[in-house]
Amino acid sequence: MEKSLLRYIWNHTRPQQIWILAIVLLSMIPYFAAFDLPKQIINGPIQGQGFESPDATALYLEFDFTVPLLNLNFSFEGFELDRLSMLMALSGVFLLLVVINGLFKFYINTYKGRLGERLLRRVRYELVDRVLRFPPSVLKQVHGAEISTMVKDEVEPFGGFTGDAFVQPAMLGGQAAAALFFIFLQNFWLGLIAAVMVALQVGIIPKMRRRLIDLGRQRQITARHLAGKVGEIVDGIETIHAYDTSNYERADIAHRLGLIFKIRYDLYRWKFLVKFVNNFLSQLTPFLFYSIGGYFALRGSLDVGQLVAVINAYKDLPGPLKELIDWDQARQDVQVKYEQVLEQFEPGQLIDPSLHALATTTPTHGSGPLVAHNVTIVDGSGAKVVQNANIRIERGETIAIIDNLGNGAEALAEAFGRLVWPVSGRITLAETDLLELPESVAGRRISYVSGDSYFFHGSLRDNLLYGLKHAPMTTVNYSGREAVQRQWEMREAQLAMNNDYDLNADWIDRRSTSVLHGSDDDMEQSLVRALDAVQLTNEVMELALHSFFHPEDDPAFAERVVEVRHALREALQAEGLGHIVAHFDPSAYNTEATVGENLLFAATRLSSTGEGDLSESDYVFDVLKVTRLFDMLYDMGLTIAENLVEIFGGLPPDHPFFQQLDQITAEDITYYQQLLLRQQARGNQNATDDEARAVVRLSLHYIEPRYRFGVLTEEIQNAVVAARDQFYASLPPELHDRIERYDPHRYMAAATLRENVLFGKLSYRVPDAPAKVRPVAARIVREKGLFQNFLALGLNFDVGAGGRRLTLSQRHKLSLARALVRRSDFYIFNRALPGLDRRMQEEIVSAVLDFVREQDNDPSIVWVLSNTSLSRLFHRVIVFDRGTVVEDGTFEALDKESGIFKSLVA
Repeated sequence: MEKSLLRYIWNHTRPQQIWILAIVLLSMIPYFAAFDLPKQIINGPIQGQGFESPDATALYLEFDFTVPLLNLNFSFEGFELDRLSMLMALSGVFLLLVVINGLFKFYINTYKGRLGERLLRRVRYELVDRVLRFPPSVLKQVHGAEISTMVKDEVEPFGGFTGDAFVQPAMLGGQAAAALFFIFLQNFWLGLIAAVMVALQVGIIPKMRRRLIDLGRQRQITARHLAGKVGEIVDGIETIHAYDTSNYERADIAHRLGLIFKIRYDLYRWKFLVKFVNNFLSQLTPFLFYSIGGYFALRGSLDVGQLVAVINAYKDLPGPLKELIDWDQARQDVQVKYEQVLEQFEPGQLIDPSLHALATTTPTHGSGPLVAHNVTIVDGSGAKVVQNANIRIERGETIAIIDNLGNGAEALAEAFGRLVWPVSGRITLAETDLLELPESVAGRRISYVSGDSYFFHGSLRDNLLYGLKHAPMTTVNYSGREAVQRQWEMREAQLAMNNDYDLNADWIDRRSTSVLHGSDDDMEQSLVRALDAVQLTNEVMELALHSFFHPEDDPAFAERVVEVRHALREALQAEGLGHIVAHFDPSAYNTEATVGENLLFAATRLSSTGEGDLSESDYVFDVLKVTRLFDMLYDMGLTIAENLVEIFGGLPPDHPFFQQLDQITAEDITYYQQLLLRQQARGNQNATDDEARAVVRLSLHYIEPRYRFGVLTEEIQNAVVAARDQFYASLPPELHDRIERYDPHRYMAAATLRENVLFGKLSYRVPDAPAKVRPVAARIVREKGLFQNFLALGLNFDVGAGGRRLTLSQRHKLSLARALVRRSDFYIFNRALPGLDRRMQEEIVSAVLDFVREQDNDPSIVWVLSNTSLSRLFHRVIVFDRGTVVEDGTFEALDKESGIFKSLVA
């Protein structure tokens, strides 16, 4: 990138700058003409110069012009007008010039804005492009939050300055020069005064503003560091809470904010001092004009029209002059920011852009081995972690790499994945240096997975298919307004030197999936088999079962879920498991649900305002009073409170007994204990409204099979069922969107998929009820052919920023599955399953090896193991010790020798 921002702007916008400069030059003609008109209007028709007699007339628009050298003469006799007509005509011309000057400004400013935004788009794209081309060693040193802040915020002023870079000084300088020249034409001394004052402003103000630039630079750097620190806090929030360092981080933030405050306060003080000096010099000139110009007018050496014209012309002089000074400050300011940005995006070495060239198909390349030739790798401190390693990996091999001491195995795996570059030696793929291969070859033929792989914000499916999005495989056929919009986007992208790839195109390369039988189902099969191999299928199904689905999105699927609901009920009855689920019946009380759930008999949604449980709303209590259930539940609640106080009263808050209670805490027990004491003290007096609601609330959350207090009578159950219709008869409009009544023959959008399938409550009387229902439900789902639909719903789960909505083990499995979905020649797994128990690691490693062996392209696997006992599953074992390869052979051969490997697996 150019070192000078002005040169960068000129090189990339030269034709547009020349065009707009020509428009600015053209605009000076009506701008200058507008200066002389006030003098003509005042001296002519107003004061009567040229209209000495009442019936006098003057020629309007008369001219006689001869083109030099060509002897071409243009003349017009003009119109003969009287004094009033001349006044109206000149005033009309003045208004016309105002409109013309305004239109010139409108066009120039609009063109500048588009030009600036286009260059800003180019700068941002180029900076992100450079980040994508950073060497791995540089990427490990940069701070993501600071880089994103620079791309988003710090380059923002470049766009505004681009349009003004050359146009602003030309236009403002031209306006100022025109005004100054006009003043000189009217009176030499007044012109000299104006010129001296202009020179003072131009000489003093920019020098005073240099400190503003220094302070602005400090503000920019401290703000960037603040953004980086906030990013660190977000990324490391788990560590902060784990080590109780939140107040230390608050102190750090407070210190940084204090430093920014001090800089900004100094900036404000100096800024307004500069403004004071500038305003003083600007107002001093009119004082001189009024005093000295008035003196000349009194002496008769300057007429009133000229004085008014001079003052009017000078009125337009400070504006352009001030803006010209502001432009110079902006130029210095953006140049400083440009240099600061340049420092971060000029690492000294960048990956050649040709290596990132778009390729819709994998370029042909030999199918030779992956070889490390005398490779030496250093870590961030410069210490050698791999020394003179020579390893050859043939196609079809499965290799386990183990570290005894040091991190040589991990570093070599990172080098195979091009995450680190060797300081000496080289790694070749089919006899070509890995670092010289295009990404379309190395990035597709080698899949690298580590324990800290990153996931992008989106669904599970998006992240699983991320490794297949190399290039747009098909184009989108736009029509109508969309086609016009797409053409405009492409044209603007080309003008801004961005690529014009269509993000809406299909980017998934279905020819590079791991399962490749030539059918449209290959990609889905690749997904399913990869999830099975890493034992993630059941977890994705659990995500699906806890997901919400709107039946309008797929009415056929919703109807089939209802079919599964009825089939599950029949299957449970047939297998003698009907008692496990208490199904919802519109005419019966569900004993496994709370009293409140039985009253609502509906699936509920949280409100947009985050209101609490709907069964505790004012409307519910109103319905209870209308149906006379309130008193029944109040008496029932008092008995529940007495039992709770008797059982839990006096227990410490952390007692395990409290885990048996839902929505009731130790503080609630204390409250009910005091409430009962107050009731005894009051005798027959009524409880307050809040106390009565608190007691009824206990009844609303009561489940007889769970608490077994024997207080839920058949009379209360029948009354609750009878109150359902009353509840819905006058349901307030604000609750319509929050509640969806249970219907055995309809899918409920307010309920999860699991709740829709089960359509009931699991029995509290049956141990491990979920485990007994799950296999029956899974079998029915497969029999109905809905397994893929359920899995697809789970794959739509949003993983959150960086995959944080997933557990740690799920992230490790997902990372491995993402690599298995796509077809590669070499799979590099660098401690891909840390933290998983030994049994699960062995099952997954074995399944992954089987999965890869089934591919017809004879791929190789290199796996850096943290569990050395798993090396028996591989054809070949390589042992590192302090960065050096010390053993290399089959598991059987190394296991017979008394070397390092033998001691590691013993």
